[in-house]
Amino acid sequence: MANEGTDPTDRTTEARPSRTAEHGTPRLDDHDPQLTEERRVVNEASRSEAERVRRIAEAARQHQEQDREALDQVRQERESARQAAEAARAAAEQARSAAEDARHAAEEARHATIDSVRATTDSLAANLEQMRFIEDMRRIYRDLADTRKPNSN
Repeated sequence: MANEGTDPTDRTTEARPSRTAEHGTPRLDDHDPQLTEERRVVNEASRSEAERVRRIAEAARQHQEQDREALDQVRQERESARQAAEAARAAAEQARSAAEDARHAAEEARHATIDSVRATTDSLAANLEQMRFIEDMRRIYRDLADTRKPNSN
């Protein structure tokens, strides 16, 4: 009854007589060539399965590493795009500011032109008045010169 909880087909813990046991001396399973071959086959299958799992794990690790590198590249490209967009926004802001400054400068130039035209108009009006004054003086001077001359008639 000591073996009630054990599986009677478990060959690793049970000692069974080998082919030579029929001749009188029982030997443990470790010396049974058929059992040794079965264990070797099972061990080889286990090693093959472990190697297959290791290769699958390595392939999964490499795939994960490739995915991580691709994700890093996408992140870097996204960061580059963000920086380019920020630079474009700053350039657009500078362009807007320059356009606003140019608009103000054009407005000031327009006012300066208007003031210049007014000054030119005033200057021309003053020159015209001076010319009229000079013409009036010439007329008066001629009239005076004519009155001083004796009439020859």
